[in-house]
Amino acid sequence: MSNKVADLAGPGIGTYEEVEKILPADYHSLLSPKETQWALAKLKRFIEDGMCKELNLFRVECPLIVDKFSGVNDYLDRDGSRTPIDFHINNDYNKHPIDAQVVQAATKWKRVALKQFDCEVGEGIITDMRAVRKDYFLDHDHSAYVDQWDWERVMTMKDRNLDFLKMIVRKEWKVLTDAEDYIQSEFPKLKDARWPNLPKELVFLHAEEILDMYPDLPRKQRETKVLSEEHPAVFIVGIGWTLKDGYPHEMRAADYDDWVTPTIMKSGQQMHGLNGDILVWNHVTKRRHELTSMGIRVTKDTLKQQLEATKQMHFLDMPYHQAILNDEIPLSIGGGIGQARTCMSILKKAHLGEVSVTVWPQVLKDMCAQRKIHVLN
Repeated sequence: MSNKVADLAGPGIGTYEEVEKILPADYHSLLSPKETQWALAKLKRFIEDGMCKELNLFRVECPLIVDKFSGVNDYLDRDGSRTPIDFHINNDYNKHPIDAQVVQAATKWKRVALKQFDCEVGEGIITDMRAVRKDYFLDHDHSAYVDQWDWERVMTMKDRNLDFLKMIVRKEWKVLTDAEDYIQSEFPKLKDARWPNLPKELVFLHAEEILDMYPDLPRKQRETKVLSEEHPAVFIVGIGWTLKDGYPHEMRAADYDDWVTPTIMKSGQQMHGLNGDILVWNHVTKRRHELTSMGIRVTKDTLKQQLEATKQMHFLDMPYHQAILNDEIPLSIGGGIGQARTCMSILKKAHLGEVSVTVWPQVLKDMCAQRKIHVLN
């Protein structure tokens, strides 16, 4: 079971020997670097506008840095393996200093912001979020620099169910598939028979169901099997709850998505979780490819259950967590769409560095150059 433990957290392939094996050797970008920039501008505008229309969102500004002690930074997991960048702001010769952090995602900040912007039920916000995740292994689809469309929408208690979650996910999926059709109408050369488009229908599978299909495989291998052999696009429900093999599908932080709530019974088996991820099969890299993570957020009761399960009850003293306990911020559903990841998929790219400017180790840049993968500097 050691492979299952190792697969729970810490994204990325792990070694550059492995990366070298998976980078395509016969790759040729369908768009030039200049055309790619033109396409990115059009594609990003279309997706952001589409999300606003489909989910009744409006665009807001979001922070790059937050107060260290506010509790609103995203820790991404529950085992402490991915920590944010801390720094001290001296301010006026340390008379009024601030200890700050660079955000890893705006997941929790958005829920607080719903109140700040007086959002009503069925209304929400979307941000052009930029973050730094220093503990990632940098490969073809993980970078230290992260850009996301982070969105959040107010909901009611009666909508805290799987049907509502699926309805929202389908709206988001429609935006992404419409975006692919749109950008191919603008750049017809992107329609290439070697690399099929995203399917119009998204398949929903619970993490327990995927485990039943491949009980002996660790999480990433299970996802690879499902995507390559069964369904090229899936929404995996219930990420964070401990499955019947004794492991969660993947580590998920305990203080934003609700992964503890019982949802459905299948074959006499109780399944849990009101959250999940959209994964697709990337025909260019021939690998699993995550586009978005989202979920119905915790209530004050499920927050306490999840923090108790992860032995993090001390979080309840933080302002963000107190706001949930005291019903000071609304119930919500939200998610984050990886901008570079999504554009990489839709523009048929082999590497994130073709659509995003960040730092890469020289060993990876050399590999890409040998394979005619144009990594932006």
